[in-house]
Amino acid sequence: MAFGDKNIQRGDKGSDVVALQLKLNGFRGTVWDGDFGPGSELQVMAFQREVMKLTTPSGVFDANCFDALHEFETNHPIDFASVRCPCGQCNGFGQGRFKNKYRTGMPKIEAYHRREYPGVHKAILYAFRATCFHLKNHDFPLPILTSGYRCWIHNEMKGRRSTNHMGKAIDIDFPAQPGELKRDDGERCDRARDLLVDKAGFQIGWHGNNRKALEPASIAPTWLHMDVRCYSQKYLADIFFVTDETQL
Repeated sequence: MAFGDKNIQRGDKGSDVVALQLKLNGFRGTVWDGDFGPGSELQVMAFQREVMKLTTPSGVFDANCFDALHEFETNHPIDFASVRCPCGQCNGFGQGRFKNKYRTGMPKIEAYHRREYPGVHKAILYAFRATCFHLKNHDFPLPILTSGYRCWIHNEMKGRRSTNHMGKAIDIDFPAQPGELKRDDGERCDRARDLLVDKAGFQIGWHGNNRKALEPASIAPTWLHMDVRCYSQKYLADIFFVTDETQL
């Protein structure tokens, strides 16, 4: 049975639940384990409340919800030209190198995993869609996706070692406003981070496992960096990475 053919609700399990958990990743968010429990129900209720404007959300994802989700996705497209690696030498998403290879002398954790993943993770792209929605609803200017995939070739060009952007992260920024100071930009980013913690379920920093993260202001003072590097390997399987919008 295809995604959208039946209601999805508490107690359901399977691939349609995984798809829904990912698609609603920017509404509170949970792990995409295919088990519709209380966390998934809260995701659905947040979507019903925020997007559908239901005063008494049911937590059941029914035909009306599928229609609302389709409209939501249509209204919030993702420009994959902005997601692709700018090195000019890879295919836009690395060369699949360095799986299970870690930075020398560092712990074997995802932060130091040197792998070029085969695309950008669905969860962070779905979270970006919801981010645009939440920011617009709270009178922020429309953010710009400024950095997506950055392969090892691009890292070498820039003298970088970070691997977050090898499929697990994107950066967004706000267009400068007339007469605005850098301090104003920083304060706006601080407010945006607070909003995304509240509405989208981000954590600031990387202290919690299996949660999406925003870089703190000490690292990203005038932009927003979001990633999924804190997730277990089963949530970073190849099937969750995409290279164009038709795969979302």
